[in-house]
Amino acid sequence: MIDVLRSHLDEASARGLAHAVSRAVGDGSLAPGTRLPPIRTVARELHLSPTTVSGAWNLLARSGTIRTDGRRGSFVAGRPRTGPVRYRRALEHAAQFELDLSAGVPDPNLLPELAPTLRRLHLKAETPETYLDEPVLPELRDVLADGWPWPVEAITVVDGAMDALDLIVTCFVRFGDRVAVENPCFPPLLDLLESAGALVVPVALDDDGPVPAALQDAVDIGAQTFFLQPRAQNPTGSALSERRRDELARILSGGDVLVIENDSAGDVAASELVSLGTRRPQRTVHIHSFSKSHGPDLRLAAVGGAAEVVETLVERRRLGQGWTSRLLQRILLDLLVHREAIQQVERARRTYARRRSSLARALADEGVAVGGRDGLNLWIPVLDEPAALVALASRGIGAAAGAPFLVDRGDAAFIRVTSGVLADGARDVARAVALAGAAPAPAARR
Repeated sequence: MIDVLRSHLDEASARGLAHAVSRAVGDGSLAPGTRLPPIRTVARELHLSPTTVSGAWNLLARSGTIRTDGRRGSFVAGRPRTGPVRYRRALEHAAQFELDLSAGVPDPNLLPELAPTLRRLHLKAETPETYLDEPVLPELRDVLADGWPWPVEAITVVDGAMDALDLIVTCFVRFGDRVAVENPCFPPLLDLLESAGALVVPVALDDDGPVPAALQDAVDIGAQTFFLQPRAQNPTGSALSERRRDELARILSGGDVLVIENDSAGDVAASELVSLGTRRPQRTVHIHSFSKSHGPDLRLAAVGGAAEVVETLVERRRLGQGWTSRLLQRILLDLLVHREAIQQVERARRTYARRRSSLARALADEGVAVGGRDGLNLWIPVLDEPAALVALASRGIGAAAGAPFLVDRGDAAFIRVTSGVLADGARDVARAVALAGAAPAPAARR
């Protein structure tokens, strides 16, 4: 056992030892059910401190790689399956607030009306000839392809962006793989990767997207996939610039890293879409979500990329739900081509941009600087996260906890505020956020 750990260990730290165990599990060197040696034994044999080994065991337990059974010790777990743990933590302070800015959802009043579409379509149930029929309507595929960021080989339609991400992780991420993600990023993606046993590698962000040096570090230590949001990044609002895209493409040019772009804001994003697929079309998968723009309950997203990659997703999906309802696809097709619906989505895009900039300006006037330039959310630095959330709650305002969005938190603290649902009162909210952000931690926690 110790020899196995020693052969996989490449960094004398808690994270390095956790990665060593995960890699050993991933390549079969440690089978599920294997009992791990006592902490002091591992520390002595690998010349590490007991604190370092204990920290590694904590990381492994959090990811579901090992389980601890009291005095019986710690054991290698099977493939972990967990729910949206981080996402629940992000919203655990959400309650029946007078003004709930925590959820990150679109404003229902800005979604296109479905009644005209339903009247036009006179929808009837569509029965496939076989369960192996093409999963996407040809007319919808043509409309999607016309707006795709590069001439794409294949497009399919799935049940929302998280369905797409789940399929991609199932097909292309193995237990123990290193996976690069933005830091911060959307908590359900972290939950998904951790449940798959992936080793998440954080990539820092600025307003132009992922920082090149941080991505280079992730590639250097063997990241095989890279998940990013090219615009309206949730939670920061960053948007990939053309210069940054080219810098990232150069870093990725020498390898086989699979890039997964999740355009979660889609048609209501204010920024132009800049995609790595224009530089790496064979190794980029692009997800275009319609939840924010056309309605979360439609549960629709398009996935496009190289034919080999997309067909892998299509074939895997045949083992589950098979296809996305063609009735819903026809509704989306109508919304994408009729002028009235197009104008409603354009109005929503302008409104979201105005609301975000209005709250950002009001925060700046209160001495609170926020980054980003797009999307439905603001990522706000605070002195102490729990204290800020409690202070806002006392004023009837709900916000999302920042820690679940972070892979590597460091010493910084943040909250996420959804500006997209804030129709008015930006200055009052900014004042409340500024006061809450300056609230210190209680003495006991300090």
